[in-house]
Amino acid sequence: MIYKLIERRGIKGMEKFGWNKRGQIGIYVIIALLVVGVILGYFIVSTYVLPEGVSAEFQPIYTQYESCIKEKAELAISLAESQGGWVEVPDYVPGSEFAPSSSQLNFLGFPVPYWYYISNNGQQKEQVPTKSEIEEQISTYVAERINECDFEKYYGEGFFINLSDRAEVKTTINDNSIQISVNAPLVVYKEKGGSARRASHNVEITSNLGALYKDAISIYNKEKSEAFLENYGVDIFRTYAPVDGVELGCSGKVWKTREVINNLKQAIAANMGAIKFASSKEKDYFVVEAPVKNNVNLMYSPNWPTKIEIIGANDELMVAEPVGIQEGMGAMGFCYAPYHFVYNIYYPVLIQISSGMEIFQFPVVVVIDRNMPREGIYSEIMVEEATPDVCAYLTQDVDISVYDTKLNRLDANISYSCLNQICNLGETIDGRLVAKAPACVNGILIAKRDGYADKKQVFSTNEETSTEVIMDKEYNVELELESGGKRVDDRAIVSFVGEGGRTISSVLPELRNIKISEGFYNISIYVYKNSTLVLPSTTKRQCTEVPKGAFGGFFGMTEEKCYDIEIPETKIEGALIGGGKGEIYLLESDLEKGKLKLEIGMLPEPKSLNDLQNNFQLFEALSVGVGY
Repeated sequence: MIYKLIERRGIKGMEKFGWNKRGQIGIYVIIALLVVGVILGYFIVSTYVLPEGVSAEFQPIYTQYESCIKEKAELAISLAESQGGWVEVPDYVPGSEFAPSSSQLNFLGFPVPYWYYISNNGQQKEQVPTKSEIEEQISTYVAERINECDFEKYYGEGFFINLSDRAEVKTTINDNSIQISVNAPLVVYKEKGGSARRASHNVEITSNLGALYKDAISIYNKEKSEAFLENYGVDIFRTYAPVDGVELGCSGKVWKTREVINNLKQAIAANMGAIKFASSKEKDYFVVEAPVKNNVNLMYSPNWPTKIEIIGANDELMVAEPVGIQEGMGAMGFCYAPYHFVYNIYYPVLIQISSGMEIFQFPVVVVIDRNMPREGIYSEIMVEEATPDVCAYLTQDVDISVYDTKLNRLDANISYSCLNQICNLGETIDGRLVAKAPACVNGILIAKRDGYADKKQVFSTNEETSTEVIMDKEYNVELELESGGKRVDDRAIVSFVGEGGRTISSVLPELRNIKISEGFYNISIYVYKNSTLVLPSTTKRQCTEVPKGAFGGFFGMTEEKCYDIEIPETKIEGALIGGGKGEIYLLESDLEKGKLKLEIGMLPEPKSLNDLQNNFQLFEALSVGVGY
């Protein structure tokens, strides 16, 4: 094109100046670059220079974009309300036999993080999001999904839409509304028409999330300070289950343990559902005074993870044995059966606050320990706190050095345990801490650092002034079970018990990775398979000596009286099919590989109750080998 233009202007003999065919190709390349530059320049100018303004022709596109922002935000709000304020839930932490609740309650398929629960190693944990954290998570959710907005309809109508890849989103939660502000330049133009640009997009959503969250915090603070759910729980088990008392008579008293537990679960469900909240005190047992403005509902299901442990009972029966006061007193009616049972109960309660169609919910774990509510336990400890505060008397100079296993200096937090009290001594700097500690015999020095196993060692500050601590690095290791060279994927419980009783457990195949450090461990593995075995119902006959009639009792004469106890049919959910026990020293060089293969023994799948009994006997001879 430029060549012809030059010819038209009368310039001849271009070949004299090097205008050959190769030159013409160069001209075409230059023209292509100019075209690309013009297009890029237009986008840059339209994005950063053109003034903002939207004509009626382009307004539907911006309305569509704001509708998309609203849709994404509403999804995030719904997640926050159904998941205890969390749009992105914290990492899952499994439960244990001691505390079965884990860190989340599975409610209708939603993982709802507990605001308060007991971890699998017995520690109290809280997961309460702040209002600013909820706002930040909603903003992140919208920002990550805003480019999913669909403009296909407008592309087909000849519009060109340029949307920034990065969006800055700010969320503000009010009591009854939520503001979403998005800063993302959106440029729209037509090939034969005008253009428009807008960078700021504001959406207001009608939502009661803020008001519901306020009520949730009020209820949680009341539960945290007063443990009112635990107090109701104590009333429930003392009303619906045998705790302590005396049965008059000489035949004793028997309860079926599983019936008592099932009745307790049903009673908890009924009573939790009856509790209501009011902003002022009402003379009603089931009304809790709390500054709430919305409807509150409490929920418990017997199918949720629940621990009801009854000390003084066996798996089948709770028995009150008859006692005679003294020989000859039976004739006068002095024959009785005393009983005393101690309950450890953990169960989840889901607290739902609603306004219209919106429901904000969060669960907590109710803790009753040895017949005492959680608050009662703490009160006892405080009352018994006659021991002086040893941390107030830091009189001994100590010099502590911390190293890793390769003798590199390591910074860690140092604390000291004496008389069941833990005093924080401070942080090491370049692997060394010079500080004051209480005078103590056989106290425990504790070093902690992320990525390393906690180290505890005896340190008597009344005699020693310095010590060295060597910490073992923790490694994330994947567990794999094998038997005879074949991988085992059945459900298995794996436990590593290290020095000082430190236990690391995992349930396969759900949780294959554990964090473990170098050291000596006792390993135990139990492999289970789904079973259809059923223990049939049986009748057990129990007999006891009672006074023989009025006159016989007076002279100390007795007779045997018997009664039948029916044990209901029981289905065995999981049958033992393999595993083993062993001792091993795990080296750091082996853990660095990231995988631990455990060679186990397998047993025949039981087809009868005799087979199952034989498996438990054979299990004791199975061992565990370790490969890498």
